[in-house]
Amino acid sequence: MKIRFWGVRGSIPTPGPQTIKYGGNTTCIEIRTDQDQLIILDGGSGIYMLAQHLAHKMPLEAHIFITHTHWDHIHGLPFFTPLFVRGNEITLYGGFDVVAGRGIEHAMTTQFQYSYFPVREAELKAKLNYETIKAEQPIKIGDAIITPTLMNHPVLNFGYRIESNNKSIFFTGDHEPRYNIAEPGDETYDEYQRMLEEQEQMLISSMHGVDMLIADSSYTEEEYESKKGWGHGTFGSSVELAKKAKAKQLYFTHHEPTRSDEELESVFDGVKHRYPQTEDNVEYHLAMEGMEIEV
Repeated sequence: MKIRFWGVRGSIPTPGPQTIKYGGNTTCIEIRTDQDQLIILDGGSGIYMLAQHLAHKMPLEAHIFITHTHWDHIHGLPFFTPLFVRGNEITLYGGFDVVAGRGIEHAMTTQFQYSYFPVREAELKAKLNYETIKAEQPIKIGDAIITPTLMNHPVLNFGYRIESNNKSIFFTGDHEPRYNIAEPGDETYDEYQRMLEEQEQMLISSMHGVDMLIADSSYTEEEYESKKGWGHGTFGSSVELAKKAKAKQLYFTHHEPTRSDEELESVFDGVKHRYPQTEDNVEYHLAMEGMEIEV
């Protein structure tokens, strides 16, 4: 499989000279299988640049898997220009929104209201399909199998494991390590802790042995103290997750929007000092807009 990052920033696009190296677009990852199936993870602002890259490859068939419907993961969808071209077929996959009481189609229908966008959904020329998916129920697309896994975020968030020809990747979307909300000694503490450990084991099993783990690493350990409960991970939590899952490579993503390229590299230097890389350890990198990897 070939993987290309089109957006690696978290929360809000941050274009400008301070983010030109690693990129200021929000989450979007392109995956090409050996059969050249096009799988897209999330529709942040990076999906616009992907659309420009695809301009001369139409008609096309694309499968877009949404981790969750917070703005930074969907706000690029109306600007995915293949939607406006007759002959293209786009399928959007995502979970059921219990608050809205609707499937993933709600994310598109809302954005294509005249209050927010000048083109209505009914005016799109491509064939647009919606698939509401459930955790641990695999979807087969050509030579690839995509399996959604429940992650920990303030709204329903799926991580995705993509497997093709004995190669695999896992993308967490937005994910915060689960923690016990009860205090030691409380009557509910032990029961809640057992549940957390079961959930952790299920997550580790879902990503076990992947060739590439792409993980939400928004904060440093120090920053996390004031961000607890916001639904995001740290560099350290991602390293520990990769170790437990025995992932071969780890890519840190969802970069904090206030962090410049220089600051991001400074943080990364601290991570390498705190978690030295050895031959028997996971290999880790900063995800960068435009970066291409083959597994």
